[in-house]
Amino acid sequence: MSRYLLSVLFFIFPIALFAGEIAVNITVLDANKQPVAFAKVSLTNADDTGKRLSGLADESGIIKLPAESRQRYILDISAAGYRSLNDSIVTSDTATDRTFLLTASTERLNEVVVKAVRPLMRQEDDKTIIDPQSLVESSSSGFEVIEKTPGLFIDQDGNIYISSTTPATIYINGRQMKLGASDIASLLKSLPPNAIEKIEILRTPSAKFEASSSGGVVNVVLKKGVKIGLTGQVYAGLQQGRYGNQYIGGNLSNQSGATTTYLNGGLNNRNYYEELTSDRYLSADTVLMQFSKTNRNQQSGYVGYGISHEINEKWQIGWDGYFTLGSNKNYNSINNYFRDFADTLNYSYTNTSSPGNTFLSNQDASLKYKIDTAGSEWTTTFSHVYTSGNTDQDYETVSPGIYSLKGDGNFKSRQSSFTFRSDVNYKFPRKLSMEAGVNLAVVSFNNQSAYFTGFNGNREQDHNRTSSYTFAQNVNTGYAQLSKTFFRDAILKAGLRVENTNMRGEQTIPDDTSFRVNRTDLFPYVYLSKDLFSMIGVKLRGFLVYRRSVARPSYDQLNPFPRFVDQFLTEAGNPNLQPQFTNTYEANVCVDEYPVFAVGINDKTDMITSVYYQEGAANREGLRTFDNIGKNREFYLKGVAGIPPGGKYFFIIGAQYNHNTYEGLYDGTPIRFLGDNWMLFTHHNLKIGNRTQMTLNGFWRMKGPMQFMQLGNIGRLNLSINRQFLDKKLTLTANIEDLFFTNNSTFALDQGNVKVSGRRITDSRRAGLNLRYNFGIRKKEEHRNMFDMSDDAGK
Repeated sequence: MSRYLLSVLFFIFPIALFAGEIAVNITVLDANKQPVAFAKVSLTNADDTGKRLSGLADESGIIKLPAESRQRYILDISAAGYRSLNDSIVTSDTATDRTFLLTASTERLNEVVVKAVRPLMRQEDDKTIIDPQSLVESSSSGFEVIEKTPGLFIDQDGNIYISSTTPATIYINGRQMKLGASDIASLLKSLPPNAIEKIEILRTPSAKFEASSSGGVVNVVLKKGVKIGLTGQVYAGLQQGRYGNQYIGGNLSNQSGATTTYLNGGLNNRNYYEELTSDRYLSADTVLMQFSKTNRNQQSGYVGYGISHEINEKWQIGWDGYFTLGSNKNYNSINNYFRDFADTLNYSYTNTSSPGNTFLSNQDASLKYKIDTAGSEWTTTFSHVYTSGNTDQDYETVSPGIYSLKGDGNFKSRQSSFTFRSDVNYKFPRKLSMEAGVNLAVVSFNNQSAYFTGFNGNREQDHNRTSSYTFAQNVNTGYAQLSKTFFRDAILKAGLRVENTNMRGEQTIPDDTSFRVNRTDLFPYVYLSKDLFSMIGVKLRGFLVYRRSVARPSYDQLNPFPRFVDQFLTEAGNPNLQPQFTNTYEANVCVDEYPVFAVGINDKTDMITSVYYQEGAANREGLRTFDNIGKNREFYLKGVAGIPPGGKYFFIIGAQYNHNTYEGLYDGTPIRFLGDNWMLFTHHNLKIGNRTQMTLNGFWRMKGPMQFMQLGNIGRLNLSINRQFLDKKLTLTANIEDLFFTNNSTFALDQGNVKVSGRRITDSRRAGLNLRYNFGIRKKEEHRNMFDMSDDAGK
């Protein structure tokens, strides 16, 4: 622990010794001292007019531009609906802060249009930012938007992966969703696609983020009020595969003086199926062949809302929240065949019905204090998340002429989490900044289940599946990190995070499987960024990152409750799981904020993975659970190339290579093996005239391991075309998802005494129509070449 602390201190304190160019912080306000969002600001050196800086102010009317000290600059500010302003600024040896007021134009405007187009992908410090606008038009839910995001991979269980074979941690609005993978997938599927403002991808998150993110972080930022008057949108659509989906929704936001409000919501009806074929070898000459078909019907509603109010120039308060309510009806049928090399030894079938409902509430209260005009601020938030679920299950297993086994039960779950967070971001002179904060998080979970069985007409309680389980977790965190710009273009950021973890789980029925975890860990973080060189007029910038992280077992991974799948398979958690720790080392290169290449290593200990064990007489009983297998070293390469937006056509194409070394114990048997995997991804956009564009995106993951499971080739290619009408306010989109029906895979597992193989197919090929109508004064898409920061960009 002391070694990590000394290494961080070694990096933090020397960075304050370096000095660099100063910053010019400009705030643009109107006559009522309200922010003028997206004003265009340019600075021209009075002695050398070839030196020119420009950009757009943010939604708070603030822009920060780098400049030379002790120089005179000519200032130009323009914004739609306001008179242009010309002035001059003389910089000093420290950061220069200036505020300017714009006068409203006497010309009447019917609509404010800011045109400037953000790139699909761009790099900002240690995170990749995705602008999902082109993905939203052809998506029916937030989950589908993430599915189409270049560089992300979602497996058929809903886990999201970035660069590692460890699933990413999902955040919404900067706060971790402490839910299981299936719960997060359900939440994202109920989320309207146009509710997403941007997606932030962090392969190596800084000390500001919780250390429990070994696979990186995917932060879904939802839209809030846009500070340009009234804006809104309504939409509706449908998709048709083997079964159909329908959705409808809208959003509305408004600013009145210092108060901004927004409201959005949607209804979604999803129908789809899944088919699973597997061969499980029970002995050298006996195999259990299973064919399973599941029909799923999910209906959900989403409502999001918020209000923020600027008390004065310093203080701002806000309240944001959303609710989701869903019901689902799942039907599953399985045919089982026991065979040897000669013929069928036995046959049975199982039918299962699992109707249920879910509810989720997320409420956030925030208080922000602007310390100075340089961008220093103090933010405090209090969040509460509550989820509940209630599922009934009825099943029947029949072996014709031999026996009939029936069962039924009810499973209830409740989860509540409270989070208090307070962060300070302070900007010192000479491009030195500090981030520090505390985070207190409390999570409680409990489930109650009661199951009964009936054999040939006799009904009794199923003691193996009736259970009572509670889980509680408290994580207390403090962190601090410094960032310093030196030598004009180099940025060094170093931080340390301390996390105190307290976990408690108790099962009283059927057995006592109580456990306790109390530990304190240190998580250092170091980040270095510097301009490398220019090539054919394009500037390359390099990044080096080191991070230590932890993957704590979640409540669903720890929950020992056995869930019935079929008469030969049960799913359950493992209360004996230990945390997984990862050391990550990465180097990457960007071209003018665009990520083009990354190479890294993930070293994992006590790796948590999904496992499959065979038990009982003749190995007929299968158990799907989680376990700490051993060590895993993962080496990865990732490259991206393409034509940037700005013209009629742009595209992105990328590739990722992963090489894994596994070493440990599987079901008591030593294992050591190597695994390689390639994944390709792409995104294309073609403009056909001023009102029509075509989009093609997808991925192809080649045969390789996913932890201990060997997967076959799997991919997805999506095609959409949209056309704008009524002065570009109405957009009609036609799309086909999984065009060649390749988003299904073969799988194989051959570890210990387990040998199983099969194929999994889902209702992924779908054709759909989407209709969206925008109204009010709104901010349109930005037309700015991601490689071009000149004044002419976006005109």
